[in-house]
Amino acid sequence: MENLLRPLIVVGGSVVLTLLIGWATDLLLRKADARHGETPLWGLLRRGRIPYQLVLCAALLRGSYDQARLLEEHRVGVGRTLTLVLIGAAAWLVIRIAAAVVETSYSRYARVHRDAARVRRVRTQVSLIMRVVAAVVGVVAVAAMLLTFPAMRAAGASLLASAGVLGIVAGVAAQSTLSNMFAGLQIAFGDMVRIGDTVVVDGEWGTVEEITLTFLTVRTWDERRITMPVSYFTSKPFENWSRGTPQMTGIVHWHVDHTAPMEAMREKLRDILRECPAWDGRACGLSVTDTTPNTMQVRALVTAKDADDIWTVRVTVREQMIRWLAQAHPYALPRVNTADAAPAPGRVPGPSPSPDGAARRVHEPPRTIR
Repeated sequence: MENLLRPLIVVGGSVVLTLLIGWATDLLLRKADARHGETPLWGLLRRGRIPYQLVLCAALLRGSYDQARLLEEHRVGVGRTLTLVLIGAAAWLVIRIAAAVVETSYSRYARVHRDAARVRRVRTQVSLIMRVVAAVVGVVAVAAMLLTFPAMRAAGASLLASAGVLGIVAGVAAQSTLSNMFAGLQIAFGDMVRIGDTVVVDGEWGTVEEITLTFLTVRTWDERRITMPVSYFTSKPFENWSRGTPQMTGIVHWHVDHTAPMEAMREKLRDILRECPAWDGRACGLSVTDTTPNTMQVRALVTAKDADDIWTVRVTVREQMIRWLAQAHPYALPRVNTADAAPAPGRVPGPSPSPDGAARRVHEPPRTIR
């Protein structure tokens, strides 16, 4: 009977004690979260209750396993397994606690500072810091697990002795990976590009959605995802429309006839912008920027508070101006002449001698094709 009750009491007591301690800890965290609603720390710490209970259970079983006298012929293997579980659960718990602390610090910073650019910069740095912390903790946990095996401890000296050679070989083999990792750290702390920035890379316009130590994801306006190595942003030029202030200036071009009413177009542009909510009211203007034998190029200058609004303003101005010209001034639309130009001032239209002496009549007035 003692051989049956002893392991049952030891194992069952460890499990029950783990559940009780876990329940009590979770209850305290819930009360703290309800009492301190201004900080999300206590609610975030509750995410670590599963690894917390695993650590407790593995530690209790590892410390009391010898008293249970269960599977004594496999005592070494069971003890080593419990040790591995304890190390893995402890690493998992450390990562959860670090994530809760870092996320709480970021939330507090975002509430205090109203500058969106600074908040995005801190968010980018925080996300990369968490990835580095998780990688370091994972490496340390794996190393601790390996050191639990006697064969690995015996080989430790030889591994340390050859660490220099292995480091050189690994550096040459993983040159591109290491360069991307250092580029990711440079982007995070150099404030070159941040999560949420509007960028133009390789002719594609989009928003930075994710930044890791090795790659960066850009979500385009048509909801495609472009994944690029972070080293691209440290070695090639790119447009960052969110750098500094998000305010932007946009232009709209039209090709119109030389007889287009410029003053009326300027007045119409102001009317269109007054009715456009996306226009921020900072500036507007309309000028002739170029001419061709058949048309002249007109440019409108408009402003908005960010990249999304400048796109709305540009398409609104372009569409409504074309509609107004077609309805009120159709002659201002581009035309193609199919006849000779009008005679010079002071010249009386009439027969003119042709090279062979025969009379040649002046052409009829020019016709146009729309």
